[in-house]
Amino acid sequence: MNTTKTGKISHFFKLLLPILITQVTLFSMSFFDTIMSGNSSPGDLAGVAIGVSVWAPISTGLTGILFAITTMVANLKGAKEEEKITPLVTQALYLAGIIAIVIIIIGIFTIHPILNQMNLDLKVHRVALHFLYALSFGILPLFLYTVIRQFIDGLGKTRTTMIITIISVPINVILNFFLIFGRAGLPHLGGVGAGVASAITYWIIFGIGFYIIKTKKPFKSYNIFKKLPPISFTTWKSILKLGVPIGLSIFFEVSVFSVVTLLLSEFDTKTIAAHTVAMNFASMLYMVPLSISMALTIVVGFEVGAKDFQSAKEYSKIGLLMAVLIASVFGVIIYLFRYDVAGWYTNDSSVQYLAGGFLIFAILFQLFDAIAAPIQGALRGYKDVNVTLLMMILAYWVIALPIGYFLSQTNLGAKGYWLGLISGLAVSAITLTFRLVQLQVKKLKLSEA
Repeated sequence: MNTTKTGKISHFFKLLLPILITQVTLFSMSFFDTIMSGNSSPGDLAGVAIGVSVWAPISTGLTGILFAITTMVANLKGAKEEEKITPLVTQALYLAGIIAIVIIIIGIFTIHPILNQMNLDLKVHRVALHFLYALSFGILPLFLYTVIRQFIDGLGKTRTTMIITIISVPINVILNFFLIFGRAGLPHLGGVGAGVASAITYWIIFGIGFYIIKTKKPFKSYNIFKKLPPISFTTWKSILKLGVPIGLSIFFEVSVFSVVTLLLSEFDTKTIAAHTVAMNFASMLYMVPLSISMALTIVVGFEVGAKDFQSAKEYSKIGLLMAVLIASVFGVIIYLFRYDVAGWYTNDSSVQYLAGGFLIFAILFQLFDAIAAPIQGALRGYKDVNVTLLMMILAYWVIALPIGYFLSQTNLGAKGYWLGLISGLAVSAITLTFRLVQLQVKKLKLSEA
């Protein structure tokens, strides 16, 4: 146990760094999918983009349910009830398998109608459809690996999942190269090849994760997969009670960006391109507060399990201050070099100019993200997730989207959507801050009573 402030900062940073590397690496995987598909043909790029826009909110929302395992494992480890971890993880694997199978079955019957409603070009429709079909073969291992990752991270061994992710990226890129462009005697699949490559990569990382928890310390001591007990609906209920609000929070947050992108179709191509540049760069910067959020879930969850609420409060403060400080530095850099950043994405000077304007809004966006995301992670450590769900619905769907749409109809145009998103995120950050402070005071009073 780290009792000094310096010790806590050092421990938190050691936990955070592998998570950050993991998240940036995962982001780069989708980046390579997009770039390599675009180099095949515009139709392949558009088809993959449509496929990803359909799959991303669903996958992030449903895998978000399984994020509950991190909190539950960390709580049990902190409470020194490690004998309960193995049955928990086993039941989570059962549940993940069921969710994956249900999604595949639903997808078989709904993908065609969904794509038909979009009035897509014939090639774009074909690529999107077959991309999703190919990706479906990797859904089961993806969900199973998500449980394995949450188990490993919940034990605080984030360096292990970092190594698995780092291994997976070159595998995915090589498979993309061979399958998208038809090299080494393999068929030229175009954008569909990205879906095939992703499915194969998911099976590989699941295999690596399975091997590690079966053979490497300290994971093998938990004997996951050694004895498979019957299904426990009671355990499923406890996982879903915590996990469903987390998954829905992520779904409502991710899906609103997809909706904004669709609404922006009323503007000209250069405006859409400039928005995409700014949003993509903001998404990359979001990996920092997201990683801090995930690290806070682990350390706060451990301390809450150990009933050390003072340490849980101190770790929350460390994570929040670190996120705000980094976001402030990023804000200065973005402001000074916003047109240079836009130049990384395009050579079109008019798009660079528009994107530079959007990046000003990205400064405020990532500053509020630096508050909201870490607090969400800390609240998950306390198993307080329902308030976060309500705030995501209120912030994005009741405040951000209506305000953004209203402002977009004024002379602000596309900038109105950014102002709407910033308004919603600001409300979320302020409200969740009050919730965390209230919860911390309550827990400390109870521990002192």
